[in-house]
This record gives sequence, C-alpha cells and structure tokens, in this order.
Amino acid sequence: MPNPYLPAWEYIPDGEPRVFGDRIYIYGSHDRKNETRFCDYKMKVWSAPVDKPGEWVCHGHVFHTAADRDHEASTTHTSKEVYAPDVVCKDGAYWLFTYLFDSKGCVSKSDRPEGPFQFVSCYEYPAGHSRDDGIFNDPGVLVDDDGRVYIYCGFQEPYMAELNPENMYEVIPGSYRENPIPPEPPFDFFEASSPRKAGNLYYFIYSPRPGSRLAYATASSPTGPWTYRGTIIDNGVGYPGGNNHGSIACIKGQWYIFYHRMTNNTIMSRRACVEKIRILEDGTIPQVEMTSLGFEDSLNPYQVTPAEYACVLTGGCFITERNIFERPVTDIKSGATIGFKYFDFGEDFTATSLEIALKCRGLGGKAVVKVFDGDPADGTEIGSVAVDTHDGVYRGTVPCLRGRHAIFFKVEHAYSGWDWAVKPMETRTLFELESFVFMK
Repeated sequence: MPNPYLPAWEYIPDGEPRVFGDRIYIYGSHDRKNETRFCDYKMKVWSAPVDKPGEWVCHGHVFHTAADRDHEASTTHTSKEVYAPDVVCKDGAYWLFTYLFDSKGCVSKSDRPEGPFQFVSCYEYPAGHSRDDGIFNDPGVLVDDDGRVYIYCGFQEPYMAELNPENMYEVIPGSYRENPIPPEPPFDFFEASSPRKAGNLYYFIYSPRPGSRLAYATASSPTGPWTYRGTIIDNGVGYPGGNNHGSIACIKGQWYIFYHRMTNNTIMSRRACVEKIRILEDGTIPQVEMTSLGFEDSLNPYQVTPAEYACVLTGGCFITERNIFERPVTDIKSGATIGFKYFDFGEDFTATSLEIALKCRGLGGKAVVKVFDGDPADGTEIGSVAVDTHDGVYRGTVPCLRGRHAIFFKVEHAYSGWDWAVKPMETRTLFELESFVFMK
C-alpha cells in the first residue's frame, strides 16, 4: 500500500506502531477533515497482517472521552480530546496510555490488542513527581526484557519514570527523572516521546524543534545517558510541513519509520505514512526521504496514480479532500512542483516513446514532466502536457523510460498578453490534478 497507507478517508496522526503476534497495529490520535483543533474525542485502531502490511482492517472506536451514537464515554473525569496514545503488552494484557488534553492522563486495559480498552486509573505518582499535573504529555512506554516498565513524556522538556509493573499506572518513588535527554542542542527536545529497543540498544525517538522532524538518541540503558544520533525523517522537506510524531517497528525483518503528513491546507488534518529504514551495525539509522511508496518497493507507472500519492508539493499547492472519493492536488499556481517517488518502468527496449495522461480540473496552464534520480533541481525535462480551461483528461508524449525513476510535474502558465498589473499570473490557480498514468 502506498503513502498514505490507510484508506483515503482516514486521518490517523501520532501513530505508534506495535507488532503483536502476526499483526501490526497502529495506535494514534484521530483527526478530521476540516478542523480548527487537533485530534478527536475518540481513538481508533487499525491492524494488518505482518506478511501483508497493505491490507489494513479497522477495529473501530476503542476509547472515548465523550459518548457518541454507539459508545459510552470511557472516562468520567474529562471529556477533552484524546492525544497521542501508546499501547504495550504486559503479562498477556494490553495497556493503553493516553494523553488527554488539559486533563489528567490515564491507563486503560484490554485482553485484546485491538481493544476496546477499559479505564483503570489516572496516573498516580508521589507528590512533586509530575511536571504537568498528571497530564503526561505524549506518553511512550517501554516494557523491558526484565519486565520493568518505563514511561517517557514531555512537552518542550522531557521527563521519565518507572511504573509499577503490577498495575501499570503507579510511578515508583524515586524513579522520576527530568530531562533524560536535554531540551538544548543538539537534542532540541520538543515533544512526541517514543521508546524502543533494538538489539542491545535503547532508542528514544522524538520530535525536536522545529517539530517537522523525527530524531533519535540511543543508550545502553533505558534511563540513559543518551547520545544524540540525528534525524530519521523530516515531513517538511519539499512538502507543507507541520508537527511530527511516530516511531519505528520491525516487520518480518524490515524496519520502518511511521510518521504523518499534513493535508487540507492545515496542520490539524494529518494522515499516516511509513518509510523503510535501515539500522546499521553501529546502531545508527540513516535519514530517509519522504516517498510515495509506503510499504511498496515501487509504484507501477502503468496503473493510475492518484494525486494524493504526491510526496513533494511546493509553490503553495496541497492535497485536499473534495469528497469521500476525490483527493486532488489543488491551488496549483505557476511555479508549483508536484512530485512522486518512485516508479519502476521496467526494461522494455522496443518502445521509443510513452504517452502520459493527466486527469485535471482545468483552468489553463502547462505541466512540464520531469524525471530525476536525485534532487528535483537536477531533473531532466522529458515533455509537457497542456491543460485547457475545462475538466477532463489531457495527454502528452514523452520518451520511453526504463528502470526506476521519480516523476515531477513543474507547472507553468501558458498565457500571453496577461495583464500582470491587474493580477500577477503566479497568484492564479491554474488547475487541479486528480490522477495520471503512463501508457505504451
């Protein structure tokens, strides 16, 4: 399944991936299409088989701070939004840790990884052992190999503590630590704590300032000291950036970084994405770029590619949900770039040209087709498609491509005699891109 990897109508940011048994689960916040606030009053769970990570199934709404048509509220002490949850397995039970906006966070329990989760308790801690009066911002939890349990939290300044493994909500006296990783450079901690263990190393994954990145530190102990190692991914490179929150998971021997991207021209409408990563022998994770691939090795250029698979959007254009079935790239002006990474064109040595068809809502303009293997600034122009002032399919011809390539559309206006004093062309929306396909 390409990025975004969940069904097109679903908005799950802050995703914490967990492998339980033969399935991968994603636990996250829940956004909505047109909102002026982060998150929702409910939490949803999705899962997929580890050997078919594109076949996602929704397990429904499993935790609520407000009653809805089908569910009672899971909490009585708050009806505020559910932010950035995490779930771990301990002694055959599944424990949900929630950050509840402007309210005391809580721990809930289920006998199944997909929930539903029943409220157990708010976090309990000795006096003076909480930086945020029990909210526990962005909780990330680690169950170590010896059965000890650690929780990592924080906004702008991190903190951690050890939990009582018998009940999972009591902070063990004397275990509270401030700034396990510092808020100063090079760490620059901001939010989104997520602990993991790989081999003999502990990983602290988090969002540093500015919040569009996911960075990580490593240690030989769950309490540190931590060594800053760098950035894993940045969702603001060549794309409308915002905050970021996610973590790593190993699925059948392949490591992935789960994160989210912005849509609908807002930082409060985020969709879940994933990229393959490598953990090297020294424990480092080379930074990866955002792509259209998700769990795929490559995209098929001879199948229709929806515009929402774009992983590069510059010049002010953005992906928007027009309705439940349509998500075009809109607000495309002269100078905008729309990019997709990566397609495998195969090794056909008989053809000399390809046709490309773009489905657009046309207002006039030209999409210059570029192919590249690195920085889009170094791309090679291979053709163009003229877009008229009506909705429809527009076609062009490009040379035959072989092998693996990224495809970019560099948009230009196609007008002469425009009265630039009245309305500069770069302020005019030229068309919306809905999808495209290559044809032999």
